[in-house]
Amino acid sequence: MKIHSFNVQPNLPENIKFLEELANNMWFTWNWPAIMLFMQIDPKLWNDSNRNPKWMLGCVPQKRFEELSNDPAFVEQVNKVKEVYYNYKNNPNTWYKQNKKEQGDMLAAYFSMEYGIGEGLPIYSGGLGMLAGDHIKSASDLGLPIIGVGLFYKKGYGQQLLNREGWQNEEFPDNDWAHMAVEHVLDKNGNEIIVDIPLGFNESVKACVWRVKVGRTDLYLLDTNLQENTPAQRLITEKLYGGDRENRIRQEVVLGIGGVKALNAMGLNPTVYHINEGHSAFLLLQRIIDIMNGRKMSFAQAREIVWASSVFTTHTPVIAGNEHFDPLLVRKYMEYYAQAMGLSWNEFLALGKEKEDSATFCMTVLALRLTAYANGVAKLHGKVSREMWANLWPTLPENEVPIGSITNGIHSASWISHEMNDLFRKYLLNGNQLGEFDPSDKPMWDKVNEIPDEEIWNIHVQRKAKLINMARTRIKRQLKRQGFDVMTINKTSRVLKPDVLTIGFARRFATYKRATLLFKDLDRLDKIINNPLRPIQFVFAGKAHPADTAGKEFIKTIYNLTQNDPRFKNKIVFVEDYNMNIARYMVQGVDVWLNNPIRPMEASGTSGMKAALNGALMLSILDGWWDEVGPCDFGWSIGGAEKYGSEAERDAVEAESLYNLLEQDIAPSYYAKNDKGFSSAWLALMKKSIQEIAPFFNTNRMVKEYYEKFYVGANNYGQILNQGETTADVAAWRKKIAENWYRVSITDITPAFDKAILMGDKLTFRARVFLGGLAPEDIQVELYLGTRGTLGGIEKENAVDMHVVGNEGDAYIYEVQISPFNSGRQDYALRILPACDKIPNVLTPFFIRWEE
Repeated sequence: MKIHSFNVQPNLPENIKFLEELANNMWFTWNWPAIMLFMQIDPKLWNDSNRNPKWMLGCVPQKRFEELSNDPAFVEQVNKVKEVYYNYKNNPNTWYKQNKKEQGDMLAAYFSMEYGIGEGLPIYSGGLGMLAGDHIKSASDLGLPIIGVGLFYKKGYGQQLLNREGWQNEEFPDNDWAHMAVEHVLDKNGNEIIVDIPLGFNESVKACVWRVKVGRTDLYLLDTNLQENTPAQRLITEKLYGGDRENRIRQEVVLGIGGVKALNAMGLNPTVYHINEGHSAFLLLQRIIDIMNGRKMSFAQAREIVWASSVFTTHTPVIAGNEHFDPLLVRKYMEYYAQAMGLSWNEFLALGKEKEDSATFCMTVLALRLTAYANGVAKLHGKVSREMWANLWPTLPENEVPIGSITNGIHSASWISHEMNDLFRKYLLNGNQLGEFDPSDKPMWDKVNEIPDEEIWNIHVQRKAKLINMARTRIKRQLKRQGFDVMTINKTSRVLKPDVLTIGFARRFATYKRATLLFKDLDRLDKIINNPLRPIQFVFAGKAHPADTAGKEFIKTIYNLTQNDPRFKNKIVFVEDYNMNIARYMVQGVDVWLNNPIRPMEASGTSGMKAALNGALMLSILDGWWDEVGPCDFGWSIGGAEKYGSEAERDAVEAESLYNLLEQDIAPSYYAKNDKGFSSAWLALMKKSIQEIAPFFNTNRMVKEYYEKFYVGANNYGQILNQGETTADVAAWRKKIAENWYRVSITDITPAFDKAILMGDKLTFRARVFLGGLAPEDIQVELYLGTRGTLGGIEKENAVDMHVVGNEGDAYIYEVQISPFNSGRQDYALRILPACDKIPNVLTPFFIRWEE
């Protein structure tokens, strides 16, 4: 049977026709007046659509549209939102336009495997996607020329269904793309843009491109579910992180290599490429090939351009969590590209191997070798990343490994409750209820103290009531699906109480996040939760990866306690099928946000930032972003930075710390209520927490940092190296360095210090340097000054440039004069590094020579 399809579009009256345009731009997801328009049309349809207005508009009867078009109040609201929307789209004074720093016209392409833009676009699974979505939204708000590139999944990430025993099962419903805020990208002749992506020598897959409008910017998604492709090829973009290891590498080829091809086909020419986690690192290879072919350059020359104009953000603080592939599998798909770059297989393989004898090809290593700018997502994570990947820079002190840090943030407008947003606008923005504001404007947040305690508390109470109602509704729905009797289902009205201290825990159920730490001592927990004067209740939510059996066991453990242990029933709840909507209810409604991963395995985390923005207080291990805040006087830190002899000891100590904080600090502070029904001390903590956390831990600040620290440099150096002569010069310099480095040496010839050295004295340090065939302008000589560390090396306090002052035969004499920085014993070493002012840094490929 041959089936034909056609689409029927809603027919909106002219005076409300703007709703169609609004539904096709994800801007509505972070603008409450826009959301309110859709809710007013039909609240039930709005919820049934998973807050997808394009789907909803297609289900509204024509009669309802006619009614709305004749409702002056509704039409007035439409026109107000329309004015705000167009003012936003056409704003001539965005932050970027006022702060542009780079040369020429920058365009940054941000590649990520997932994006959390809104519930109606289910192409996300967890924190990586939330961060990517918030990055794109803030880029739009700031007016930065950034576009996103990802994959267009046929099915959303697994919906979580718990059985009666609490075991997680998953369903993967098809996405109804005809009714989502996406559109095919067409060429100038009106035809779909389709790119061919080689999957090795003997296979090629086709992908079309979809566009998602996100405010002022665009997100482009590649889709292999085309009739021209084989069934196996169509499955490449069926599920986020779906299939076996072979399908995973095929996805990453389509994302990275296909993404570059798609941008080329659309006539987009990014000057900066940003790789969000290693999944898209293959894009670097396609860029090199394109430059080699288009500019008739060698691999070495093309690599310079790609390296200088590429940014890499790593999110994973454990080696095993990074993307590794079997070299045989990599060879099947990548030898084609190795040959296109003129590399032998072993030369190519070395790009992705941490060490010569490494058993796997690592996407993180590939990205680190071929990008000039790399970062972790919190200060602690940057330090951990430098330790993890120090083998790529042997003999370089760990603290100088070129992986920096830009701490994650949140897109504030996407996560703040509309009630709290209105309150902040009233007091922080002098009542301006519409239009843009920058959450990274720190002085604005100082006005939080002007908000009356009663007003902020009343809003918090409203949001807690909504959280409890959401939990009851979803638990009731879950029990119905599981086949429970009516009496059991009706008891859901007893779940949670609005006047009880409420603590939230919601995240991916990876075992290192320790969702079960709270349950280490059930008798102790019983006393805390059921304290007659200071009770506490908990709301849990989160999914385990479909293949993570241990994570599913954690969910089952918690679920069974909520159902079968009378001490905890109705006082600890697990909300099924965690998603962006549930996340919002939780971060906007809890009193305290709990975070207790194993330090330092949480790269950053952002859920606590969202809760803090809404007035919740943090209770966290000193890990990720919280390591930059706590210990502090407006939240609680579980334990410290100690290391333990065993996992059991660590868990016992930190569980005890958690219980003590709940009993002795948190509950007493919360329940010290005045005659107005709240604790003045608690309100002071809420305000201090908002003041300290909100202005820094947001993606406006984060994206500005990426722009100023990375994008400007990547754009500028990319432009410098795009000049053929410059690239040839740098490639020749690299070749000269590599060929001569074995002949480079340095010897200390500093005269002995034969008298007491006083602070303020000038000391002269001298070195004899042999450079072989190199010239002084090819290198930099440094005095590395500090104190000897416990492992024998020098813990750097300063690296001071030495300058050539003469010759001794074939040797150059270098010298520098300095005054000691500190009293006490001082240690120093001498070293030589390459030097070139036409590249961002000289540490990749890596050469260094210490005095021996």
